[in-house]
Amino acid sequence: MKQKKTDIPSFTPYQKFIIVLLAILQFTIILDFIIISPLGDVLMKTLDMTTTQFGLAVSAYAFSAGGSGLLAAGFADKFDRKKLLIFFYSGFIIGTIFCALATGYWTLLAARIVTGLFGGVIGSVSLAIVTDLFVIEQRGRVMGFIQMAFATSQILGIPLGLYCADKWGWHSSFLLIAILGMLVLVGIIIKMHPVDKHLGLQEDKNAFQHLWHTVSNKKYQVGFAAIALLSVGGFMLQPFGSAFLVNNIGIAQEDLKMVYFFTGLSVLFIMPLVGKLSDKVSKVRLFAAGSFIAIVTIMFYTNLGPTPLWEVVIINMIMFMGVMSRMIPATTLNTGIPEMKDRGAYMAITSSLQQIAGGIAAVFAGFIVHQETKTSPLEHYDILGYIIAVVTICSIFLVSRVDKLVNTKTKSESAPLAQDAVMEH
Repeated sequence: MKQKKTDIPSFTPYQKFIIVLLAILQFTIILDFIIISPLGDVLMKTLDMTTTQFGLAVSAYAFSAGGSGLLAAGFADKFDRKKLLIFFYSGFIIGTIFCALATGYWTLLAARIVTGLFGGVIGSVSLAIVTDLFVIEQRGRVMGFIQMAFATSQILGIPLGLYCADKWGWHSSFLLIAILGMLVLVGIIIKMHPVDKHLGLQEDKNAFQHLWHTVSNKKYQVGFAAIALLSVGGFMLQPFGSAFLVNNIGIAQEDLKMVYFFTGLSVLFIMPLVGKLSDKVSKVRLFAAGSFIAIVTIMFYTNLGPTPLWEVVIINMIMFMGVMSRMIPATTLNTGIPEMKDRGAYMAITSSLQQIAGGIAAVFAGFIVHQETKTSPLEHYDILGYIIAVVTICSIFLVSRVDKLVNTKTKSESAPLAQDAVMEH
């Protein structure tokens, strides 16, 4: 007898609460990282940093996040995910406060390392929670809402952070993030239920055995490589974004808020649409379409000279719509690869490799880009665009392989269920 296609389940009130909570949490994590980019021009001038030093300050967060993620991967499936989230988010808030208290390049560098040690694990724990609490038919919409944190950080976070920086100094931007983080932490402690169903499925008693079991899985390795490449473009372009806008394109420092606001607005508009499409159409085709838009606009953008503000806003809007249209289908596909017993470790390793790859990209970009004086145009920024285009093409190939692995896994899991349904009838 032909099996009826079940409807996509709607969200429960508790699931809706978790989506909102994780979205706000991601907002603080993303804002903490990307706020350093619009503050980059101010930081390099205030703290007398070279482009290479600034690249290292950005990559310090990424490398420490990647390292801590790898160390935590073996333990990620050994504890209640709520407890892990509380522990690492508390450390992230403390690190952000240290960033606000930094008085020079070296203290800022140390503070970014501390923040990365804790912040780098949070994304993987959040993804594991999403995978545990939502079926794969819901995850595209969930990721669409959670990824809106990026857009919200652009629309509200960065303009507000820049306003605080202009009014009370750049330190106040980090204090703002820390205060919001404390409110989110209270919500997690009081309202979130334990997430511990995976604990009954553990086979590897030793944490390092569990880590090795996950790393050595060849199917998992395809997902690791695909997701690691996704962060390369952002880590290359974003650290020097404000300096490029001010010194090359000729945008006034006070107009940066408008660029980031409208860029975030476009992403806020596209995210729910991409999330819904991701649950209905081919995720790999959606990823390829977003990649094509990203490649064209990034190569055009990195070759710009002095340009009117309205043109820069439009180009940025299209560029980030393409970039973010890649993230949802790729991340959703990636959640379908690991078995439940490996999800925490898999997500931690994925996040770590993504951060490490991004850190290498930021350091690499810092050596490629050169600025003669603190107010002169950035040189060789266009080279970054060409490198990103090549990496993006490679990522399309890897994501298509992930898509095949997930489809095979889904069919193998649904076959016994279909057989049981036939036998019942």
